[in-house]
Amino acid sequence: MTAFVLRVVSRRVTFADIGVRLTAAAVLAAGLSGCLGYDGVINRGAVFEQRKVEQVKPGTPAPQVLQTLGTPSTTSTVGGDAWYYVSQRTERQLAFMQPKVTDQHVVAVYFDKTKKVQRIADYGLEDGKPIDFSTRATPTAGAETNLVRSMMGAVSSISSLSPF
Repeated sequence: MTAFVLRVVSRRVTFADIGVRLTAAAVLAAGLSGCLGYDGVINRGAVFEQRKVEQVKPGTPAPQVLQTLGTPSTTSTVGGDAWYYVSQRTERQLAFMQPKVTDQHVVAVYFDKTKKVQRIADYGLEDGKPIDFSTRATPTAGAETNLVRSMMGAVSSISSLSPF
């Protein structure tokens, strides 16, 4: 039976070795620091408690609504006076994934001619389409042009110019 003997070679640790180890530890810590503290929940827009919305009743004057709910996200420009308070909650599992809209509310406060609350409506996610806060555009249904359609349009316009 042959016995293998491992010989331990003692090596002196130099400052260069310590520097390499510290640099590797710093790079690893920096890479992992982006993962720490991320909860994946983003609240946007008007964030207020439901009890404050319940304080606003029909007949409440506009200045009192402003004091209770704060400045509206937007106001109506057509067909009457209304204030809209928009809020949205998005969640994503990991920082690099697309966020998913989990909750959205639009509290609409409608006023009469004397600037008193006529009615209040709370529109949820099921009542409309998600609002894209980043590009400030709401997706709409409609025809989208693509490469084939634009090429066919170009060919048809050229053929209509032909003298034959």
